[in-house]
Amino acid sequence: MVEILQWTTLIVCALAAAFRIPSALHGRNRSLFLVFLLATAASVLSLEPFYLAIDGAVGGINIAHLLLRLIVFATIYLVALLVCKAFGAAGAQRLISGPAGLAVLGIFTAALVTVFVLMEPEASSVGLAGIADTSARNAALLPFYWAVARGYPVYVVVALLPALIRTVNSRLPALVRVGAGFMAGGAAATAAGFLLEFTGPGPGVLRSAVNNAAVVFFVLGLGLVWLARVRAIGSRKPGERRGTSCTDR
Repeated sequence: MVEILQWTTLIVCALAAAFRIPSALHGRNRSLFLVFLLATAASVLSLEPFYLAIDGAVGGINIAHLLLRLIVFATIYLVALLVCKAFGAAGAQRLISGPAGLAVLGIFTAALVTVFVLMEPEASSVGLAGIADTSARNAALLPFYWAVARGYPVYVVVALLPALIRTVNSRLPALVRVGAGFMAGGAAATAAGFLLEFTGPGPGVLRSAVNNAAVVFFVLGLGLVWLARVRAIGSRKPGERRGTSCTDR
């Protein structure tokens, strides 16, 4: 069941990236293509066959997992920039990409790398399963690693959530509001995934469902907002000036 969820997430992200290739090649909204591409890369690293192969190529000591978490950081940061621009969320943008926001990103990134380096190297293990049982040091450090790995995405989605909720309740086109609703769901799933890390051993299917839902919801939400923009441009009369709604950004 867990693998089905992971493969479904990979397929959704890969299809979204593929649909954006023509526009990216023409220089249109390449940042959205990059988000989908990074989400696809993260999905690949979440699957055991790919994880073991990639991690084996870089030493077989779970460096691939550190790479996965850094990709997640980059993805959620770019998603936040797109959302802030689309929905005019100036306050959220300051919290995420302003001086304070960049400092938070730097602190979380440095902390993640530091905790990983402090842990004792172990053989490749998807999701770092069983790493805590290999040594007392790893058992002590692993909760901090997960707190940092999940903490930055939660910081970002908490900053974004007010803008997403405002958009859902606005009079913008239905596709935009539904897209914002999906992303609000992704934000909620991201926060839930963080909390599940501290509830002790639990059903792996539940954790996987929540974490993969967060990715899929964000990808679908961004896709719907992009589709709304395409429809808005297609329905604009020749010579009509661009508007100021999120679908024109």
